[in-house]
Amino acid sequence: MPKQFDLLIFDWDGTLMDSAGVIVDSIQHACEDIGLAVPGERASRQIIGLGLVQALQTLLPDLPADDYPRLVERYRHHYLGRDHCIPLFDGVADGLRALSGQGFTLAVATGKSHAGLSRALDTSGLGPCFAATRCADQTHSKPHPAMVLELLDELDISPVRALVIGDTSHDLLMAANAGVASLGVTYGAHEANDLHPHAPLALMNSFAEVHAWLNANA
Repeated sequence: MPKQFDLLIFDWDGTLMDSAGVIVDSIQHACEDIGLAVPGERASRQIIGLGLVQALQTLLPDLPADDYPRLVERYRHHYLGRDHCIPLFDGVADGLRALSGQGFTLAVATGKSHAGLSRALDTSGLGPCFAATRCADQTHSKPHPAMVLELLDELDISPVRALVIGDTSHDLLMAANAGVASLGVTYGAHEANDLHPHAPLALMNSFAEVHAWLNANA
């Protein structure tokens, strides 16, 4: 069966790496550190996938502007102490290597900083799998389409030959804004009800299901 897609654009946190819980915990502890009311888990999960500053501004829109840098610093303090030991989801490492070996071009579009993604790629050993990456501090944050459009341009691939795979509504809306198909995963930050409105081709409940779907349909 001929391939439907040439380029697979993966989100990182909550899609490839099981980091949503650590992100939520870091947000909550950062708020606690500077004397803010601690946001609930669902509210904290909803902003995962955005660039860090945009995420915190979305979560806490009434916070005085001068307090965001302090909150960012405390978030990084809590997250960076643990990011080296956050695991990939089961099957991710072997699955990505297999997809690359099958001739797919792989890329990452993430709300992480470039430095944060570089650390994660080094720690996981997955850097060689990806032909290109885009991070929130390199261009517009999700759900703006810039990450996808820049990857398409860099890799010289048509939008109809690309697929975005992500765990948040921000990922799927970014794909829609770029005119690219998407696949949603329900094992990360957002629930299925958050993903359905953005018309993904399918929703997957594990990375094993993602890999199987790609083998059968991509």
